[in-house]
Amino acid sequence: MSYTPMIISEETIKNKIYIIRGQRVMLDMELAEIYGYTTKAFNQQVKNNIHKFDDDFRFQLTKDEWANLRSKKLTSSWGGTRYLPYAFTEQGIYMLMTVLKGDLATKQSKSLIRLFKKMKDYLVTSSGQLGQQEILSLAMQTQKNTDSIQALQEQMKQFATKDDLAVFMENFMEYATEREYLFLAGQVVEASVAYAEIYAKAQKSIYIVDNYIGLKTLLLLKNVSPAVEVVIFSDNLGRGLTQAEYDDFKAEYPHVQITLQQTGGRYHDRFIMLDYDSEGQRLYHCGGSSKDGGRRVTAISPMDDVSLYQPMFEELLQTPTLVLR
Repeated sequence: MSYTPMIISEETIKNKIYIIRGQRVMLDMELAEIYGYTTKAFNQQVKNNIHKFDDDFRFQLTKDEWANLRSKKLTSSWGGTRYLPYAFTEQGIYMLMTVLKGDLATKQSKSLIRLFKKMKDYLVTSSGQLGQQEILSLAMQTQKNTDSIQALQEQMKQFATKDDLAVFMENFMEYATEREYLFLAGQVVEASVAYAEIYAKAQKSIYIVDNYIGLKTLLLLKNVSPAVEVVIFSDNLGRGLTQAEYDDFKAEYPHVQITLQQTGGRYHDRFIMLDYDSEGQRLYHCGGSSKDGGRRVTAISPMDDVSLYQPMFEELLQTPTLVLR
């Protein structure tokens, strides 16, 4: 029996995204319908590539979860389902693009990506209607999804260049994530890459001086080695970093040891000091806050005479602990 693929619209996607286990997911039967497969054929494609679908990409609903969902969503097309469906997280849906090949799959995948991004943008701009925990969860999940997409793009580079999917992966990155750039030592660099390159040079410590910090300030530090001490000196002005965001980051990335201290209202400029008071210490002057990471035209410049700034850091290391809201 042949199946006609569903026409994807924003309303279609909204009606087929469910919150299960605290995550936004889509069900295998409805993804199969979108891609023009039978559910059996769709799941067989996934099983043939099961090594690509970890538990955070795809999981099977329990009887209670399925019964609860059916009670809330009375859909006639679910009536004949005799098995417990599989749920795909957003990362899992991105991974489907490496499994479902052909012109139709590529076309539908592009539509899904555009609509997911549109919905995500809507959630961000509607933050006033969301609770603090919802906003925090969305921010953390968005960062994970962005990392997953970038990792997939790297994986696709090993495929033959004539492969339609490899070309597609290169193209959809342009709108699936908003790339933000800044100037690093006179070169145009993607903001997240610039900070990652700087932080990766640290052997002992990273000292950040910035009065305007937020969740992104922490997320840019998530890959720092456990052996590196991180201290952020800030008065946390503006909307600022919250205690809930700080606690959630520590729970998500327990290997990163970050402490917070005040600047005492004495320092306006932003700096990154690597390996303070060691032979290999380095200092960078930052034209903007890392929380804004490239959203505004800014530059990060290495400083030549680090010794001039020694007294500043000696004083900062004596400041009190920063108390978050």
